[in-house]
Amino acid sequence: MNFLHFLRRYFEFTKYNTTLRTELIAGVTTFLAMLYIIVVNAKILSQSGMPENALVTSTVIISAFASIAMGVYARNPYALAPAMGMNVFFTYTIVKAWGIPWQVALGAVFWSGVIFALLALFNIRTKILAGIPDGVKHGIGAGIGIFIALVGFYNAGFIHQAPSGLLEIAPLTAETLIFLICFFALIIFLAYRFKAAILLMIILGCVISFPVGRFFGDHIIMHTPDHIFSLPDFSLFFSIDWLGSFKIAIIPAVFTFLFINIFDSTGTLIGLAQASNWFDKDGQPIRIKKSLIVDSFASASSGLFGSSPTSVYVESITGISVGGRTGLVAVVVGLLFLPFLFLAPLVMMVPIFVVAPALVIVGSFMLCSVKQIHWDDLTQAIPAFMTIILMPLTLSISEGIVWGMVSWFVIVLIQDRKQLTPMPVIITFCCFLIMLNSLKVI
Repeated sequence: MNFLHFLRRYFEFTKYNTTLRTELIAGVTTFLAMLYIIVVNAKILSQSGMPENALVTSTVIISAFASIAMGVYARNPYALAPAMGMNVFFTYTIVKAWGIPWQVALGAVFWSGVIFALLALFNIRTKILAGIPDGVKHGIGAGIGIFIALVGFYNAGFIHQAPSGLLEIAPLTAETLIFLICFFALIIFLAYRFKAAILLMIILGCVISFPVGRFFGDHIIMHTPDHIFSLPDFSLFFSIDWLGSFKIAIIPAVFTFLFINIFDSTGTLIGLAQASNWFDKDGQPIRIKKSLIVDSFASASSGLFGSSPTSVYVESITGISVGGRTGLVAVVVGLLFLPFLFLAPLVMMVPIFVVAPALVIVGSFMLCSVKQIHWDDLTQAIPAFMTIILMPLTLSISEGIVWGMVSWFVIVLIQDRKQLTPMPVIITFCCFLIMLNSLKVI
């Protein structure tokens, strides 16, 4: 009873008009809504050459301890896990497109987290946010969304490269048929507002994939493990290539991870605060500085533990919607992740084409940011368009940001020089150097 009294006092149940039962239910609800990330993150990052069973361990560890830290230190009901978009950027841009070994890429994750932590500690984050033009700022989320959706379609085999070199719809196979069934099933689950819609879709996909090749069809498309339980695999822990992480070639990766983290975390925290009216007397989300500090240190730890950066999950809104108001919600989420340390074979069994619909749908959700762009204003429209279109076309989030910033600079130089304040000019200069490097000029 003394422990329960401590929980009520520490998390201020009376102040926020909540109960232990409500907080526990909210924690379970949020966990079910974001459980899919264990499967999705391991599947995406394994494409970079990292061992999938070790990725399950890394994903679980960082999600559990980051969420618990958010609950205990920041005392906010926000859960954390490896961010969608950054895992795609890690695999398909840094490792596959740029040819950087994943050990070096983990260094980029670590250093971006360290810089993010310093920015959060010294409140420089707000100045950087203010220095990003609105067109680029709103275009980043939409561009990442299209990028994620493209990866989802490609992983499902739904699209492939045509003889002309462009993309086209691929012929129907068992894998793409199941992808389509899961895709429309997920739409139905979301329409009915199921809390764990993505998790239900993954389970459905596995159920209908199992008979293929066993009872009908000419090849097995889902291989089942010999055993469900296994010991955690910590082989990715501290596998960073420290020497390689200091090379100039990873600066664009560090820059991109940092910017996305700043936008994604701050934007999500503000959105969650608006949904729950979670603001302090100054109009800021409650304990936002502490929340960002937790997020930044979790992102740096992700590089050490062998994963892409973390972020506050928008799925936290599901727990808030059922009444969760304190950090106990995040603590419950973190604790519920831990049993999956021993279920790596079960996670690895899920085919990547079953995970693909989640990428497409998550990508579609991220396009909502385009409604905030003033398309009749060239200083917003063109930078936003360049940011959005170049991310999927170049398979690089950083290229979209760089060309968006440079195009904005050219336009305002002609139309509205009042916008050329120090911070955006400094950011544009950094982008210009990265652009010259990508064009092989320097």
